Amino acid sequence: MVSEVSTSARGHVLIVGAGVVGLASARDALARGWQVTLLDPDFESARASSFNAGGIGISEVLPLAVSPFSLKAIGWLLDPLGPLAVRWTALPRMLPWALALARMQDRDRYLAAARALAALMSTVYDDLVPMLQDLGLAGHLHRDGALTVFETEKGFRDEQPEWALRRELGVAWREVPADELAAMEPGLARVFHRAIMADDWGTVEDPRSIVQALGRQVRERGARFIQGRAAGLFIDPQGRPGARDADGRRWTADRLVVAAGAWSDRLAASLGDRVLLTAERGYTVTLPQSRALLNREVIFAERKFVASPLGPGLRVGGTAEFAAADAPANPARHRALLRLAQKFFPSAQVDDPVLWMGARPTTPDSLPVIGASLRNPRVLYAFGHGHVGLTLGATTARHVGRLLDDEAGAAGDLAAFSLQRFST
Repeated sequence: MVSEVSTSARGHVLIVGAGVVGLASARDALARGWQVTLLDPDFESARASSFNAGGIGISEVLPLAVSPFSLKAIGWLLDPLGPLAVRWTALPRMLPWALALARMQDRDRYLAAARALAALMSTVYDDLVPMLQDLGLAGHLHRDGALTVFETEKGFRDEQPEWALRRELGVAWREVPADELAAMEPGLARVFHRAIMADDWGTVEDPRSIVQALGRQVRERGARFIQGRAAGLFIDPQGRPGARDADGRRWTADRLVVAAGAWSDRLAASLGDRVLLTAERGYTVTLPQSRALLNREVIFAERKFVASPLGPGLRVGGTAEFAAADAPANPARHRALLRLAQKFFPSAQVDDPVLWMGARPTTPDSLPVIGASLRNPRVLYAFGHGHVGLTLGATTARHVGRLLDDEAGAAGDLAAFSLQRFST
């Protein structure tokens, strides 16, 4: 059975995926006059959009720089509770991605990706603030900056080239001495000798509240919600794109947007598009009674984890675990985050923590995929945001809307984020 919705003046767009990128894209498309249908297996699920650390990380303009074959990466892998883990069953599927990540050691390739990401980040607040105001959540954004803290002088020195490049790319930051750090964040253990303040960083009160508000708003504005997991894409005899599920149900539309996070590469492959994407699984622990221990997000440089004061509590998050997106969580990684919370927040109350694990869709060059399918221009892709899906959700939605409306120059502006880069 093939189902479709009557079209509006613009037409009908089917959006696969109801995370923050998919919902924000639905909101933008509705405002442009499109009729919208959203397809998702669970509109209430605890997806990566909902339980992340809540950071609006506009200083995150540098691609992942560590080769998977380097001594540093191997050392992390040998530590059973270190910041990097790979489930060996995932290695065969990851190999092309890992080889592409290793190629990011080329300086020109790395700098090109950094410049593209910085350009995309440049309008984050221009896009995000109006969206939050429209949702009635303007007060949920706190632009208090973020601190990156260092336990050792070596850790601080090692990161200086990266911070210098961020400054070249327009990121504002300053050094914070130990005494000022203690005054700014009295809840932190006194083990940090250096810190850097990224002034433009923001934190939201609760990322899940944004996802839920977006869902309510687009439903109220006429979007149709269909529960089901897309198993593949197709083009019908009339040239219209569609999606099918495992039960044989099929939906077509005038345009189709894939915003299915870590599952998006499988959908693109069903249409013949090659994407290098992997599920980088992150873990968080939320301590409901400990929110007051921090005033802003803190990034622990040597340990590769973060802590944020959110509405639900102090949220501690970190680790990059490469495994199948739907593989069971590793309880040991939650226990490691709890130990880090106890170590660096001496007054933390760790009873009754809220535990979560989710899959981040990560590309080897750290750039999202935003643009048309190489097989059919009626299919648009909007996924692969890694750690910055919440940050770039509203910005990506605006660009998807420009592509839907065939605005002049829209595709050219997004050339760096095209699928074409996986073919070269």
